[in-house]
Amino acid sequence: MLRLAVLLLLLANAGYYAWSHGLLQGLGLAPAATTEPQRLQQQIDPQNLRLLPPGGQPAPAAEPQPESSNSASAAEPPACLQAGVFDARQAELLRKAATRLPAGSWSLEPVQATRRWMVYMGPFADEDTLAKRRNELRAIGVAYDRPGAALEPGLSLGRYSSAEGALRALSQLGAQGVRKARVVQERGDTAGFTLRLPAVDEALRTQLETLQPALAGKPLRSCA
Repeated sequence: MLRLAVLLLLLANAGYYAWSHGLLQGLGLAPAATTEPQRLQQQIDPQNLRLLPPGGQPAPAAEPQPESSNSASAAEPPACLQAGVFDARQAELLRKAATRLPAGSWSLEPVQATRRWMVYMGPFADEDTLAKRRNELRAIGVAYDRPGAALEPGLSLGRYSSAEGALRALSQLGAQGVRKARVVQERGDTAGFTLRLPAVDEALRTQLETLQPALAGKPLRSCA
């Protein structure tokens, strides 16, 4: 009886070996073949598998690179600037200086300049006195500007189309603590010229320093 059991066990092992190795495939007896695609499908999230380096520690995940952006502060749109009024002699000097700028970037336009008055401080004895007055005005929050070559060294505290308007402004400035200012007529009725730069971009703005000697102390302001 024991011999029969051993014989049956040997036959079962031999049959399993033949079946598992495909030796009985001709009889239709063989395990189902597992192909490479089927094996990959049986894996759980194979796309998330990572190989470990020799040390056994997982490699650090690559940090996301910042997206290249063209939105680094967009360049400011071109601005329209103008200065004046210039008399005929000043306009001629300015015309010669402006030839260094790109063609078509500027023009000298004839205008009829009307009378204009200024609240004025000066002329001062020296640059030190001028600097002291500037500091005093800044301390009380009063804006100032250059008065033009004919009134240098001094300070303009405002320009007005009428003497009455200038006198009212002078009174208001006095209430703010401004002393030693007065009203002067900056110009009378006269024909003149205005420098106009209709589209000043960053490249052109860097070239405007070449105009400073010919501007006769007149600042470039917005055309608006």
